[in-house]
Amino acid sequence: MKKVLVSGIKPTGEIHFGNYFGAMKQNIDMANSADFEAYIFVANYHALTTSNNNLMAEELREDVYRMVASYIALGFDPAKANLFLQSSVPAHTELSTVFNNLVSMPYMMRAHAFKDHEAKSKDVNVGLFTYPILMAADILIYDADIVPVGADQKQHIEYARDIAGYFNRAYQKEYFKPPEDFILESVAIVPGIDGNKMSKSKNNHIPVFCDEEEIKKRVMSIVTDSLKSADKKDPDTNNVYNIHKHFLNKEEDEILRNKFLNASPETPYGHAESKKDLIETILKFRKGKYEKYLELMNDKEKLKEILEMGAKNARLVADKTIKEVRNIVGLEL
Repeated sequence: MKKVLVSGIKPTGEIHFGNYFGAMKQNIDMANSADFEAYIFVANYHALTTSNNNLMAEELREDVYRMVASYIALGFDPAKANLFLQSSVPAHTELSTVFNNLVSMPYMMRAHAFKDHEAKSKDVNVGLFTYPILMAADILIYDADIVPVGADQKQHIEYARDIAGYFNRAYQKEYFKPPEDFILESVAIVPGIDGNKMSKSKNNHIPVFCDEEEIKKRVMSIVTDSLKSADKKDPDTNNVYNIHKHFLNKEEDEILRNKFLNASPETPYGHAESKKDLIETILKFRKGKYEKYLELMNDKEKLKEILEMGAKNARLVADKTIKEVRNIVGLEL
C-alpha cells in the first residue's frame, strides 16, 4: 500500500529559486513518485492569517494562480498527485472546529509562530493563533504518513501528533494516526544576490518566472569580492558559485569549481564570466518551463480544472473522515 503524503503550500506570489531548491523541488519529486498517494493543497485559508488589509481578494486569487502555474511548469504532474485548494475541501475547517474544542489556550500560546508575532505586535489575529490546529486538521484528515517540512515547521507536526492523541483519548478510540515528521535534511539554503538567504522580503531574490532581462539584471547584481579574473578563488565563499551549484549535477559542479580554483593569467575566470555562465544555466533550466508558465497563466480555466480534479479526489477521502468524526463526537444523528 502506498504511503500518504500531505503537503500545504501557501500562495505567496512570485516564486524564486530559494523557494524552488529549498522545498518545491523535493515536494514535486515526492508527489510525482509512484511511492506515494499525494495530497498537495494550496493553503489559501492559511494565507489569510497574515494578509490583513494588504492582500485583497483579487491579489489572493492571482497568487493562487501563480503558485499552481509555477508548480506545474516546474514539473508537478496533476495526473500523478492531487493538487487542490484548501478552501475547496470544507472538511478541513470542520475538523479544525472539532479540534478547537480539545486544546487549551495555554497549550496554543506555546506555538513558535504565535510567540514570534506577539513579540513584534500584540495585534495577533485569531487565525494565526489557531493556525497549528487547522494545520493538524489538514494533515490528519488524510491519515498522512509523510508530511515534508523544513526544520522550522517541526513543531507544527508535533502539534498534529498531540491533537491526534487528545482526540483519541477524549473519545476513547484509536482513530487518528499520529503522523511522523519528515524533515528534509537536504533542503537547500540558497543565497540571494547579497549573500544572505534568498528572500523576497529582502529583495535579494532571483525570480524563476520573470523576463530574461530581469534575470540578467539580478544575476549581474550579485555581490562579489575584489579579486581579479586571473586570481584563484575559493568557490565555497563565492556568492555566484553558491547559487550556481544548485543547478548542477556532480560532474558539472566539479568543472565549475575548477574554473574558480584554477583561475590564472592563462585561464582567467572572473566575476563577469561566472555571472554570464550562471545566466546561461538559469535560462537553460527555464527553457520550456517559462513558456509553460506563461501559457498556464493565460489559461485560468485550465488551472481551475486541475484544482477541481484534485479537490474532487481529496473530498472523497476528507468527507469520509469527517463523517466518521461526526459519528464519534455525536454530531451525526
